[in-house]
Amino acid sequence: MSSSSSSSLPIPTLKLLLIGSSSVGKSSLLLRFTNDDFLPPEESTATIGIDYQIKTITLADGRKFRLSLWDTAGQERFRTLTSSYYRGAQGVVVVYDVTSRESFEGLEGWFDELDTFAPRSSDENGPGVVRCLVGNKVDRDLARVVTEEEGREMAKRRGAKLFVEASAKEGRGVQEAFDELVEEIISTPALWQSQPNSATRPGDRLPGSVNLASGGDQGANSGGCSC
Repeated sequence: MSSSSSSSLPIPTLKLLLIGSSSVGKSSLLLRFTNDDFLPPEESTATIGIDYQIKTITLADGRKFRLSLWDTAGQERFRTLTSSYYRGAQGVVVVYDVTSRESFEGLEGWFDELDTFAPRSSDENGPGVVRCLVGNKVDRDLARVVTEEEGREMAKRRGAKLFVEASAKEGRGVQEAFDELVEEIISTPALWQSQPNSATRPGDRLPGSVNLASGGDQGANSGGCSC
Protein backbone atom coordinates (compact mmCIF):
# COMPACT_ATOMS: atom_id res chain seq x y z
CA MET A 1 0.00 0.00 0.00
CA SER A 2 1.39 3.40 -0.98
CA SER A 3 1.98 6.09 1.63
CA SER A 4 -0.57 8.33 -0.09
CA SER A 5 -3.32 5.71 0.03
CA SER A 6 -2.37 4.81 3.59
CA SER A 7 -2.61 8.42 4.72
CA SER A 8 -6.08 8.71 3.20
CA LEU A 9 -7.49 5.96 5.41
CA PRO A 10 -9.76 7.15 8.23
CA ILE A 11 -8.10 7.34 11.65
CA PRO A 12 -9.72 4.84 14.05
CA THR A 13 -11.40 6.43 17.05
CA LEU A 14 -11.26 4.96 20.55
CA LYS A 15 -13.75 6.12 23.14
CA LEU A 16 -12.30 6.40 26.66
CA LEU A 17 -14.18 7.36 29.83
CA LEU A 18 -12.86 8.73 33.11
CA ILE A 19 -15.04 7.91 36.10
CA GLY A 20 -14.73 8.21 39.87
CA SER A 21 -15.91 10.30 42.79
CA SER A 22 -15.83 14.08 42.75
CA SER A 23 -12.50 15.79 43.52
CA VAL A 24 -10.28 12.76 42.86
CA GLY A 25 -8.62 14.63 39.98
CA LYS A 26 -10.16 13.13 36.83
CA SER A 27 -10.17 16.44 34.98
CA SER A 28 -6.65 17.18 36.15
CA LEU A 29 -5.46 13.85 34.75
CA LEU A 30 -7.19 14.61 31.46
CA LEU A 31 -5.69 18.11 31.30
CA ARG A 32 -2.21 16.76 32.00
CA PHE A 33 -2.59 14.10 29.30
CA THR A 34 -4.05 16.35 26.60
CA ASN A 35 -2.23 19.64 27.25
CA ASP A 36 0.58 18.70 29.66
CA ASP A 37 -0.82 21.30 32.05
CA PHE A 38 -2.18 21.46 35.59
CA LEU A 39 -4.57 23.83 37.31
CA PRO A 40 -4.24 24.26 41.10
CA PRO A 41 -7.42 23.32 42.99
CA GLU A 42 -8.14 26.97 43.80
CA GLU A 43 -8.23 27.79 40.07
CA SER A 44 -10.34 24.83 38.99
CA THR A 45 -14.03 24.03 39.19
CA ALA A 46 -15.94 20.76 39.40
CA THR A 47 -17.01 19.22 36.13
CA ILE A 48 -20.73 19.69 35.44
CA GLY A 49 -22.10 16.72 33.52
CA ILE A 50 -19.53 15.94 30.81
CA ASP A 51 -16.24 17.38 29.61
CA TYR A 52 -15.15 16.13 26.19
CA GLN A 53 -11.69 16.24 24.60
CA ILE A 54 -10.03 14.73 21.53
CA LYS A 55 -6.37 13.78 21.24
CA THR A 56 -4.70 12.12 18.26
CA ILE A 57 -1.77 9.88 19.07
CA THR A 58 0.83 8.17 16.87
CA LEU A 59 2.17 4.77 17.88
CA ALA A 60 5.76 3.65 17.44
CA ASP A 61 4.79 1.74 14.28
CA GLY A 62 3.31 4.90 12.73
CA ARG A 63 -0.35 4.03 13.21
CA LYS A 64 -2.57 6.87 14.34
CA PHE A 65 -5.55 6.71 16.67
CA ARG A 66 -7.96 9.43 17.69
CA LEU A 67 -8.88 9.28 21.36
CA SER A 68 -12.34 10.52 22.28
CA LEU A 69 -11.96 11.33 25.98
CA TRP A 70 -15.01 11.77 28.21
CA ASP A 71 -14.56 13.20 31.69
CA THR A 72 -17.71 12.39 33.63
CA ALA A 73 -18.89 14.28 36.69
CA GLY A 74 -18.50 12.37 39.93
CA GLN A 75 -21.38 14.04 41.75
CA GLU A 76 -24.27 11.76 42.61
CA ARG A 77 -26.83 14.03 40.94
CA PHE A 78 -25.16 13.43 37.56
CA ARG A 79 -24.98 9.64 37.77
CA THR A 80 -28.09 9.12 35.62
CA LEU A 81 -26.63 11.52 33.05
CA THR A 82 -23.29 9.76 32.78
CA SER A 83 -24.63 6.20 32.56
CA SER A 84 -25.58 6.58 28.89
CA TYR A 85 -22.00 7.40 27.98
CA TYR A 86 -20.73 3.90 28.64
CA ARG A 87 -22.20 2.85 25.31
CA GLY A 88 -19.52 2.38 22.66
CA ALA A 89 -16.58 2.85 25.04
CA GLN A 90 -13.51 0.68 24.59
CA GLY A 91 -11.67 1.79 27.71
CA VAL A 92 -12.51 3.19 31.15
CA VAL A 93 -10.14 4.92 33.58
CA VAL A 94 -11.45 4.55 37.13
CA VAL A 95 -9.86 7.14 39.42
CA TYR A 96 -9.53 7.44 43.19
CA ASP A 97 -7.52 9.73 45.47
CA VAL A 98 -4.79 7.96 47.47
CA THR A 99 -5.29 10.55 50.23
CA SER A 100 -9.03 9.82 50.51
CA ARG A 101 -10.24 6.56 52.02
CA GLU A 102 -13.80 7.58 51.12
CA SER A 103 -12.97 7.83 47.40
CA PHE A 104 -11.28 4.42 47.52
CA GLU A 105 -14.23 2.76 49.23
CA GLY A 106 -16.51 4.45 46.68
CA LEU A 107 -14.81 2.46 43.93
CA GLU A 108 -17.12 -0.47 44.69
CA GLY A 109 -20.07 1.56 43.46
CA TRP A 110 -18.26 2.69 40.31
CA PHE A 111 -17.22 -0.86 39.46
CA ASP A 112 -20.78 -2.05 40.10
CA GLU A 113 -21.92 0.58 37.60
CA LEU A 114 -19.30 -0.64 35.14
CA ASP A 115 -20.53 -4.21 35.56
CA THR A 116 -24.00 -2.99 34.63
CA PHE A 117 -23.27 -0.70 31.68
CA ALA A 118 -19.93 -2.08 30.41
CA PRO A 119 -19.70 -5.76 31.40
CA ARG A 120 -16.47 -7.72 31.42
CA SER A 121 -15.59 -10.07 28.58
CA SER A 122 -17.83 -13.09 28.10
CA ASP A 123 -19.02 -15.40 25.33
CA GLU A 124 -22.29 -13.45 25.23
CA ASN A 125 -21.03 -9.87 24.98
CA GLY A 126 -17.63 -10.44 23.35
CA PRO A 127 -14.49 -8.60 24.45
CA GLY A 128 -15.18 -6.40 27.44
CA VAL A 129 -14.25 -2.77 27.95
CA VAL A 130 -10.66 -2.45 29.19
CA ARG A 131 -10.51 -1.16 32.76
CA CYS A 132 -7.62 0.85 34.18
CA LEU A 133 -7.57 1.77 37.88
CA VAL A 134 -5.60 4.93 38.69
CA GLY A 135 -4.65 6.10 42.17
CA ASN A 136 -4.11 9.85 41.81
CA LYS A 137 -2.31 12.44 43.99
CA VAL A 138 0.74 10.33 44.93
CA ASP A 139 2.66 13.63 45.19
CA ARG A 140 0.89 14.07 48.56
CA ASP A 141 2.71 11.09 50.04
CA LEU A 142 2.55 12.30 53.66
CA ALA A 143 -1.26 12.45 53.40
CA ARG A 144 -1.61 9.01 51.79
CA VAL A 145 -4.16 6.71 53.43
CA VAL A 146 -4.53 4.07 50.67
CA THR A 147 -1.51 1.86 50.03
CA GLU A 148 -0.33 0.74 46.60
CA GLU A 149 -1.00 -2.86 47.62
CA GLU A 150 -4.64 -2.03 48.40
CA GLY A 151 -4.98 -0.42 44.98
CA ARG A 152 -3.52 -3.42 43.17
CA GLU A 153 -5.78 -5.79 45.07
CA MET A 154 -8.85 -3.70 44.19
CA ALA A 155 -7.86 -3.71 40.51
CA LYS A 156 -7.40 -7.48 40.52
CA ARG A 157 -10.63 -8.17 42.37
CA ARG A 158 -12.78 -5.88 40.20
CA GLY A 159 -11.42 -6.91 36.82
CA ALA A 160 -9.17 -3.96 36.00
CA LYS A 161 -6.36 -5.27 33.78
CA LEU A 162 -4.24 -2.20 34.48
CA PHE A 163 -3.26 -0.39 37.67
CA VAL A 164 -1.21 2.81 37.84
CA GLU A 165 -0.46 5.28 40.62
CA ALA A 166 -0.15 8.82 39.28
CA SER A 167 0.20 12.49 40.04
CA ALA A 168 -1.61 14.87 37.72
CA LYS A 169 0.20 17.73 39.48
CA GLU A 170 3.68 16.40 38.75
CA GLY A 171 2.81 14.46 35.60
CA ARG A 172 3.93 11.13 37.07
CA GLY A 173 2.23 8.03 35.70
CA VAL A 174 -0.33 9.93 33.60
CA GLN A 175 1.10 9.21 30.15
CA GLU A 176 1.86 5.67 31.27
CA ALA A 177 -1.76 5.05 32.28
CA PHE A 178 -3.21 6.18 28.95
CA ASP A 179 -0.46 4.52 26.89
CA GLU A 180 -1.03 1.17 28.59
CA LEU A 181 -4.79 1.50 28.20
CA VAL A 182 -4.55 2.23 24.47
CA GLU A 183 -2.05 -0.60 23.93
CA GLU A 184 -4.36 -3.02 25.73
CA ILE A 185 -7.32 -1.93 23.60
CA ILE A 186 -5.59 -2.17 20.23
CA SER A 187 -4.16 -5.57 21.15
CA THR A 188 -7.77 -6.79 20.99
CA PRO A 189 -8.92 -5.90 17.43
CA ALA A 190 -12.43 -7.26 18.04
CA LEU A 191 -12.91 -4.55 20.66
CA TRP A 192 -12.41 -1.59 18.33
CA GLN A 193 -12.19 -2.59 14.64
CA SER A 194 -15.86 -3.54 14.51
CA GLN A 195 -16.98 -0.14 15.84
CA PRO A 196 -14.66 2.56 14.43
CA ASN A 197 -17.34 5.22 14.68
CA SER A 198 -18.45 4.53 18.24
CA ALA A 199 -17.28 7.89 19.53
CA THR A 200 -19.15 11.13 19.08
CA ARG A 201 -18.69 12.75 15.68
CA PRO A 202 -18.84 16.42 14.66
CA GLY A 203 -22.43 17.60 14.90
CA ASP A 204 -23.41 15.20 17.67
CA ARG A 205 -25.00 16.86 20.68
CA LEU A 206 -23.53 16.78 24.16
CA PRO A 207 -25.24 17.55 27.48
CA GLY A 208 -25.93 21.24 27.93
CA SER A 209 -26.74 21.69 24.20
CA VAL A 210 -23.08 21.70 23.19
CA ASN A 211 -22.35 20.81 19.55
CA LEU A 212 -18.97 19.50 18.52
CA ALA A 213 -17.33 21.61 15.85
CA SER A 214 -15.68 19.84 12.92
CA GLY A 215 -11.96 19.96 12.45
CA GLY A 216 -8.86 18.97 14.38
CA ASP A 217 -8.20 18.03 17.96
CA GLN A 218 -10.33 20.08 20.30
CA GLY A 219 -12.66 19.75 23.24
CA ALA A 220 -16.19 20.74 24.07
CA ASN A 221 -16.53 21.54 27.73
CA SER A 222 -20.01 21.50 29.18
CA GLY A 223 -18.87 22.65 32.57
CA GLY A 224 -15.77 23.37 34.59
CA CYS A 225 -12.27 22.23 33.77
CA SER A 226 -10.69 20.45 36.67
CA CYS A 227 -11.98 18.66 39.68
